[in-house]
Amino acid sequence: MTRAVYVDSFSAEDPLNGLVIGDLAASDPPDGYRRVTVRASALNHHDLWSLKGVGLSADKLPMILGCDAAGVDDDGNEVLVHGVISTPGWEGDETLDPRRTLLSEKLPGAMADTVWVPERNLVPKPPELSFEEAACLPTSWLTAYRMLFTVSPAAPGSTLLVQGAGGGVATALIAMASAAGFRVWATSRSKDKQERALELGAAAVFDDGARLPERVDVVFDSVGDATWSHSLKSLKPGGAVVTCGATSGPAPSADLNRVFFLQLKVLGSTMGTREELIRLTRFLVATSVRPLIDEVYPLDQAEKGFRRMLDGEVFGKIVFSH
Repeated sequence: MTRAVYVDSFSAEDPLNGLVIGDLAASDPPDGYRRVTVRASALNHHDLWSLKGVGLSADKLPMILGCDAAGVDDDGNEVLVHGVISTPGWEGDETLDPRRTLLSEKLPGAMADTVWVPERNLVPKPPELSFEEAACLPTSWLTAYRMLFTVSPAAPGSTLLVQGAGGGVATALIAMASAAGFRVWATSRSKDKQERALELGAAAVFDDGARLPERVDVVFDSVGDATWSHSLKSLKPGGAVVTCGATSGPAPSADLNRVFFLQLKVLGSTMGTREELIRLTRFLVATSVRPLIDEVYPLDQAEKGFRRMLDGEVFGKIVFSH
């Protein structure tokens, strides 16, 4: 048995109805997997989607939630868990593996006392990072790192627009981009979140959909339907929008006339590689940038964190201590 936060039923209308915190029978790990005693895990929108039955099939229930973990392996090493699980024998960028999966989709997730992962998915935790800070990295911060430094064509000194300041990816983008020498603008409908974005390093903040003083080189958009038109209109000719999600809906107008006439680029980005996760940890150590943590809850009080994210009150990351 293991103490865990898991989903035992789906509900699109009331996702927390299927959330359970308690003991769950531990499954046998596949060959070659290593055990990690989890010290901290982090909450992502992926976990709310799982509770709604998106990306998780009923035959996998009950399923332990959580893609992010930091802890200690059986040899006493402090580690981060890279949540992208590629198929055995896959070589190269694991995000391009068509059969890849994330923890909590086919394999038990990280919101438990222990989690089992392939040995290649363990990354050394720098001593400069706390377990709570390290647990923020493998999903949202790694996603932001890849968007900013691998996928985006813009160089430091360029102007970037981050849509929807407040979430884990958005706050990571603002903090890392400003530390790396970009001019960062951010949008939010919340005046409080705008102020906090400025504290993170944004050079200017705007209301959702506001006309900008000038067009930007790159827009980072994880919102989708609600912001897509504004993202395209905010770009310079030849500019790029980098998208990693669609929390408000996945099917906005493509506005193809604008895309081809202004030669805009639409670039998709998903998660990141183990090597990028290692470089992310080095970047944080070198710059002293640290993940912004909204709240830390004991694992037994995880429902409070889920409720806070569901209500849209989060600025930064929700973390659970184990």
